[in-house]
Amino acid sequence: MKNISVLVSGGGTNLQAIIDAMEAGKLANCRIAQIISSKLDAYAVERGRQHNIKTVIIDKQREKEMFGSRLNECLDRENTDLVVLAGYLTVLPKEVVEKYSGKIINIHPSLIPKYSGKGFYGMRVHKAVLESGEKETGATVHYVDEGIDTGQIIIQKKIDISGSDSAEDIAGKVLKIEHEILVKAIEKVLGIERRV
Repeated sequence: MKNISVLVSGGGTNLQAIIDAMEAGKLANCRIAQIISSKLDAYAVERGRQHNIKTVIIDKQREKEMFGSRLNECLDRENTDLVVLAGYLTVLPKEVVEKYSGKIINIHPSLIPKYSGKGFYGMRVHKAVLESGEKETGATVHYVDEGIDTGQIIIQKKIDISGSDSAEDIAGKVLKIEHEILVKAIEKVLGIERRV
């Protein structure tokens, strides 16, 4: 059984996509060992509660110097095979990235390298895409390294942008493909055969 630790900061729709995939019989021999949230009031915490998944709150501001060691301690305790950043808005400390090198993936709402890096998250990405007049955008799952959105790309998917799309419309379209490719990326990284 592969143990997945999912790190979240917000609503947790990507977390829900993983839960739904597991409940549908995909991601065989995997379990979400824990959810680690950066915020107590993140709706992702409630999603975890609804599915009886252990949840830990680690606030970087409160933990300060202990943040990295606390994260590593939680990941180690659950024998984590894969760390999934699913809307996690905190940059991981160097000691976590080094210890779990090649075992941390992130979902980003653009076609990296476009609209990625420091300051590009959430609606900021979609507004930048719209303001630049792009004809397409998409989502990317990549490995996490010490940079911001600079790790090796695992999977990307594109969508077309209509001239009448708002930033909110783009966000909705991108979110749908995020859910799809995140599950595919987990399968790919963990070497899971997809069941028909």
